[in-house]
Amino acid sequence: MSLIPWRTKQREGEPTESSPLVTLRHEVDRLFDAFVREPFSAVDWPFAGLGKWSPTLDIAETDAEVSVRAELPGIDPKDLNVSVSGNQLVISGEKKESTEDCGKDFYHSESRYGTFRRCVTLPAEIDAENVDAQYTNGVLTLHLKKTQPAPTKRIEVKVK
Repeated sequence: MSLIPWRTKQREGEPTESSPLVTLRHEVDRLFDAFVREPFSAVDWPFAGLGKWSPTLDIAETDAEVSVRAELPGIDPKDLNVSVSGNQLVISGEKKESTEDCGKDFYHSESRYGTFRRCVTLPAEIDAENVDAQYTNGVLTLHLKKTQPAPTKRIEVKVK
């Protein structure tokens, strides 16, 4: 999806396909296309760090459980909220800005502060009463036991 369609005929004096201007135009088109698909995505848009942030997650599944690993550096475990309902997992919290930088003028700072919320649909129903959550060195690890699926029950249809 290009925002500005290319002309099919090349006119005299126009840049060729190997021109730096054509390369620049392709890159700008790619950025606009990515922005239209998913605004402020950290993968495709270079200014994503200016807005909200959310932790990265690794999700794995075995026969008995689903495990989730969330990277949450610098967050106090008291500021984390984890909830499970059916196959929905919600991890939210707040990373508070430290005020120990008295008198420092930053030239460049990439630290992110503020609230976050991640909602994830898990691959199976989870037993909300059987969840193990551990927070070590800025990494939250959840072990979520799966519930046994209800057996399929055949319903007899009566004819009147």
